[in-house]
Amino acid sequence: MTQLLAISAGDPAGIGPEIIGKSWDAREAESLTPFFAVGDPRAFAAVWTGPVKVIGDPEEARDAFATALPVLPVIDSGIVVPGEPDLDGARCALQALEMGVGLARAGTTCGIVTGPISKIQLQKVGFNFPGQTEFIAEACGVSRQNVAMLLAGPELRVIPITVHIGIAEVPAALSIDLIVNRARAAAKGMARNFGIERPRLAIAGLNPHAGEQGSMGREEMEIIQPAIDILREEGFLVSGPLPADTMFHAAARARYDVALCQYHDQALIPVKALHFDDAVNMTLGLPIVRTSPDHGTAFDIAGKGIASPRSMIAAIRMAGSAWTHRQTYDG
Repeated sequence: MTQLLAISAGDPAGIGPEIIGKSWDAREAESLTPFFAVGDPRAFAAVWTGPVKVIGDPEEARDAFATALPVLPVIDSGIVVPGEPDLDGARCALQALEMGVGLARAGTTCGIVTGPISKIQLQKVGFNFPGQTEFIAEACGVSRQNVAMLLAGPELRVIPITVHIGIAEVPAALSIDLIVNRARAAAKGMARNFGIERPRLAIAGLNPHAGEQGSMGREEMEIIQPAIDILREEGFLVSGPLPADTMFHAAARARYDVALCQYHDQALIPVKALHFDDAVNMTLGLPIVRTSPDHGTAFDIAGKGIASPRSMIAAIRMAGSAWTHRQTYDG
């Protein structure tokens, strides 16, 4: 199969259409895998002056891509006003996501890049998932426990073990099984999507100084270390529990391929500090390739022409590279 990616446009009132259009502008300079957008063509015309080719079938995108951004249309999103989300736009974003995932699952595309959505708007139209990651996992028939959200930039890859929950809920949510499952998904994901056959996993502690032998919390002793012991028995290369405040400087990063962190901000603060404009969100553990830019809808700047496409470009590049690695890994 010739590489061809689908990009769900996300909320039409957000910056998704603009950064997709700008990514198409950069297709040759960045040597990007050919792609087509799934969404409302009018959302692109509202924020981008480049050429758009409405297609009726993904195969048409192969010929159209050289001279125009191919767009596979979904339901009418109503009057598109950048920066002003509404329910019609949310329905459009949801259908684009559903269609993009379906095309990747069917093998019509080599993967999907998901544009930024508004969870609040989607919930108003019946979207009962914490985010796109959980929706895609269920659509692919994979348990949420067996997928991992990877945030990756040129110098750092991180995985939050617990994700979209309040900080007070983290200790109770952590378990030996959860850490082990996330680490297994991480190891397989590094091999399958990045070609790193025996990845080095670093696992952060939860408490300051990784608990200081129980004086600052017992999670390291009772949950994290037992999980590490299981992983080592299974043959994985694992270090930890590591104090989170000393594991992200340059010399420490050189000692591992991916860091598993116990909660959302423990993972995302360092990766965004290093790679705010070009970090990529990839879901590991899926039968399909899925990436997305590591930012939201940015309604406050939508339609102003100033949104950076760097994270979207990086997400397209990573999706294409992951598909190539999978051809070797999957045989």
